[in-house]
Amino acid sequence: MRLTQIVPSLEARHGGPSKSVRALANQLARAGNEVNLLATAEAGAEPAAPEDDAATLRIFPRVTPRWLCRSPELAGAVDADAGDCVHHHSLWLLTLRYAHDAARKHRVPLVISPRGMMSRWAWQHRRGRKRLAQWLVHPGAFAHAAGWHATSAEEADDIRALGFGQPICVSPNGVTLPGETELSAARAAWHQLCPATRSRPVALFYSRLHRKKRVRELIDLWRATPRGDWLLLIAGTAEDYSAAELAAEVAAAGAHDSIAVFDGTGRPAPYAVASLFVLPSHSENFGLVIAEALAAGVPALVTDTTPWTGLAAESAGWCVAWEKYGAALAGALAKRPDELQAMGQRGRTWMAREYSWARAAELLQSFYQELRHG
Repeated sequence: MRLTQIVPSLEARHGGPSKSVRALANQLARAGNEVNLLATAEAGAEPAAPEDDAATLRIFPRVTPRWLCRSPELAGAVDADAGDCVHHHSLWLLTLRYAHDAARKHRVPLVISPRGMMSRWAWQHRRGRKRLAQWLVHPGAFAHAAGWHATSAEEADDIRALGFGQPICVSPNGVTLPGETELSAARAAWHQLCPATRSRPVALFYSRLHRKKRVRELIDLWRATPRGDWLLLIAGTAEDYSAAELAAEVAAAGAHDSIAVFDGTGRPAPYAVASLFVLPSHSENFGLVIAEALAAGVPALVTDTTPWTGLAAESAGWCVAWEKYGAALAGALAKRPDELQAMGQRGRTWMAREYSWARAAELLQSFYQELRHG
């Protein structure tokens, strides 16, 4: 098949989709499809093109208003050739309008991945702006979609709860298990950046610094939780908060001895220095960083508004309500190092068994074919 994948941005600061959409497009291409991956970027911010990209990666410049990812060049490219199916990742931006217009013109299926933007919390966050976007930025796109792509059963339920009846493909993201060479290099880099990680057990928060992630609440909870010699390492890309702002708040609270905050931009993922991964999000459609932590052999403690209830069944971590997160955190920090290591290894085995990009691509390819012939 000839597939067009569109994502507003592949910049790392935009979180999981910058990795997962590209990995999916490449796996679909390796499965024998002709795949064009289209994205926008600020001048000078184009993502690097690794030698192993199997999909054709095309980056187009944004123009004013840049915050809507307006790109007449991308619009022209998909209008000229939409392929056999157009798959757009994320909502509320002009790139979805371009995908919708091209799918209608060429009479091919439009598939939309909400990428977490239809969870109850995300749907209500800044709801007025989103209503305007639905009516003015990409009018009719939701109704015209031939199908939806959800990365979890919970996200599929969110789509149904909003009244959309089109077919839904539940295809979780894949994750690549890091090798020891990659982990060793990351470990060395973070030992140098944060020497305390050499000798102290580390609980890691690694994600966008966004209010959805409850990072400020986590800082308060950490200060109130018995933690022994544990260090909370917060690393991420600036969004609602910057690393410098959070570090200043930590210092002002006198907690700099137990909490370290770093900007993760341009640095290797710090999973290799962690004994526990923590993410108390308001919502996640998948939570790629959770899968990445497990793939690196780190057990995870997350909220039940993420689709990771399987952590308990796999004995690889905890998935609890926010109201119980403090107690769960205290219990996790009280675990022996060997217990946490065993949980992490079970998580790594789980990721290898069930979360491959080949499986994700196979599910979606079958879905595209059903929609084409449907």
